[in-house]
Order: sequence, then structure tokens, then C-alpha cells
Amino acid sequence: MANKIGIFFSSETGRTGLVAQYMAKSLGGVAASPVNIVDATPAAFLAHDALILGSPTHGSGLPHGPALGVCPAPWQTFLAQLSGADLSGKVAAIYGVGDQKHYPGAFVNAIAVIQGALLAGGARVVGRWPTAGYDFTASKAVDRGQFVGLALDQVNQPGLTGQRVESWLAQIRGELLR
Repeated sequence: MANKIGIFFSSETGRTGLVAQYMAKSLGGVAASPVNIVDATPAAFLAHDALILGSPTHGSGLPHGPALGVCPAPWQTFLAQLSGADLSGKVAAIYGVGDQKHYPGAFVNAIAVIQGALLAGGARVVGRWPTAGYDFTASKAVDRGQFVGLALDQVNQPGLTGQRVESWLAQIRGELLR
């Protein structure tokens, strides 16, 4: 392994950041300390060959509020800075924190936005996750019947987070450490 797994996240309520901390602790010495994307530089991001990226999905759904189900502004800004960067040779796994009860039509959409930017740069994205056990109506993060990353609902299913994270990390660990 050339370097540690980089963990980058965006969080306003703290939930996505807590998951990042939990993942870093679970992965032990193979993971770098998590970095909030607002404090990250493209150079620090690109220094990692393996990445775990986390984001909530924002949007109030109110007529004059932000659009429903969007990637938070810090990720949008950072992904714009990465536009055109060569991500080939990088492997990434993405997790999203959402609220399937209050936003069932946009559950963890941010995962798909981040995935799209990574794929456009040539990265390999791993860590698909089953949709079973969730109650939502739509998500841009679903492809061929699975989420393109780990979906977590810290509001309605907090008791499942630890088990889901551990199962997902077991699934992606080998891919990230190649």
C-alpha cells in the first residue's frame, strides 16, 4: 500500500463526520484522519490512491429553498476544483447520509453526484450497497437495483448504522488496499 486511505466528508449536522470518524477508527492504521472537504485541498485529496468519501444530501424541498436532493455546496465547490483532474488509478467508495422518511424522493442523491465526478476523472468506484431494508421512493444513487455507495439514515435507522458500516468496510477493504 503506497499510502493510507483518505477519508473526506461534508457535514453540517455532524452526522456524516461522526460516520467518517467511526470508519477511520474501524479501519485503524490503514486510514488517514478524516478531513472535512471544506478544509481539503485538491493536492491533499489527490495524494491518496484510495478514498472513502461521505456526504449528506441537502435540500429543503420548499418552493423558495434549495433544490431537493442536491449535493452540499462544499462538495460542489470541491468537485469543480477537481474537474479535469486525472483520477485514473484511484479507487473510491462513497457513503451518503440521508433521511428516507422526510425526503423519500431524493434519498442519498449526493452519492450519485460524487460518483459521476469520480468516474468522469477516470476513478474506479467500489462499494455498491443493497436497497433492501430502506423505505424510499426514489434515489439518483440507485443503479441496477443497488445504491452506488453505502446509504445511511441516522435519523430513522441509527441503530443499523454500525452494522451497515462494518459490513460495507469488510466489503470494500480489499478493493481499497490493492
